Amino acid sequence: MEVPFYDVKDISLAPSGMKKIEWAYKNMPVLRAIEKELIEEQPFAGLKISVSVHVEAKTACLARALARGGADVALTGCNPLSTQDDVAAALANDGMHVYTIHGDSEEEYIKHLEMALAFGPDIVIDDGGDFAMLLHSTHKDLVPKIIGGCEETTTGVHRLEILEKENKLLYPVVAVNDARCKHLFDNRFGTGQSVWTAIMATTNLVVAGKTVVVAGYGMCGRGVAMRAKGLGAKVVVTEIDPVKACEAIMEGYEVMTMDDASKIGDFFVTVTGCKDVITKNHYLNMKDGAICCNAGHFDCEVNIKDLESIATNIEPLRQNIIGYTLENGNRVCILAEGRLVNLASGDGHPVEIMDMSFALQAQSARYIAKNGKNLEKKVYQTPEIIDNRVAEILLETKNITIDALTEEQLNYINSWDF
Repeated sequence: MEVPFYDVKDISLAPSGMKKIEWAYKNMPVLRAIEKELIEEQPFAGLKISVSVHVEAKTACLARALARGGADVALTGCNPLSTQDDVAAALANDGMHVYTIHGDSEEEYIKHLEMALAFGPDIVIDDGGDFAMLLHSTHKDLVPKIIGGCEETTTGVHRLEILEKENKLLYPVVAVNDARCKHLFDNRFGTGQSVWTAIMATTNLVVAGKTVVVAGYGMCGRGVAMRAKGLGAKVVVTEIDPVKACEAIMEGYEVMTMDDASKIGDFFVTVTGCKDVITKNHYLNMKDGAICCNAGHFDCEVNIKDLESIATNIEPLRQNIIGYTLENGNRVCILAEGRLVNLASGDGHPVEIMDMSFALQAQSARYIAKNGKNLEKKVYQTPEIIDNRVAEILLETKNITIDALTEEQLNYINSWDF
């Protein structure tokens, strides 16, 4: 496959993108601290790293940190609607291989993933498992060169764990998503804030007094529900896990099936990682003006084809809002085409949140560069020392100190004979 040095929408957009990158960089002290270590150590010297993550300013800071640590980096997106063309142009203009354009068709999106892989990576950084999907199917020929990978999100880790369980995983992967400094903050506080920032900016509607239906009560769902409650909404949770359903009840939310919730919701946010969470029968139950969006990685949670099949009229209402009029006269509104709403219709997680997540990514990539050749083909948890280092740096930047155990306390807590 003949691959150009970069493939972006318009290289002249670079100045605008660089301003976004510099704003993010100045607000990412943890990643800057890790970057300083990478510059001194050069752990990626002679290595190629292919990155498939949402191409926006925070991701650009991660890509630059890897490059400054000695890597030759190729960057592509992990969602056709989350790419910011000016950021992509800025990185390409700065000498990085970048293959992504906002609004890529499915065919173009796969082509850009393939371009980033044709680069011949030693390490892959994935967000959702698109690289893994290609490397375990049509591009197995590239696997022998790969030392290992890192996975950013719940959906991707889940798929990698299935591959491992079936003894089909072809390279070791660090499950960055499962690190405490990732899922406790990125998934909960990052998703919670960025989803509602995107919804409110896109719709210009009030949340207070509305009924919000949150499908899925994992870490991301917890964050979405928490922020909706804080904005004054009545929150309903739908779940398949009885323990999570009980947890939602204990935290003050109503729990019911989507069949029932579809009759009362004003806003619907899916955060399950599964498919067909909202389907034809649910749309037919919805009140006029109901707003549906998805905060899961893939665009299959809100079934758009079902909605199209029962719509008598389809029209754009505002930027990133499509209205579907049904035979009963009610209109259902879909945000961001059912794609990841906080990135397809916003800037994604707050900078400080991604500072933690991408500091984890940079350190995990360094761990793979150093140890990957000696690791089995398994999914590995982020080493605790990496997780703790991120938290320690963050506390340092805030001039916060915490207690430490004395030697006597350590002996006590690590002994069965007390």
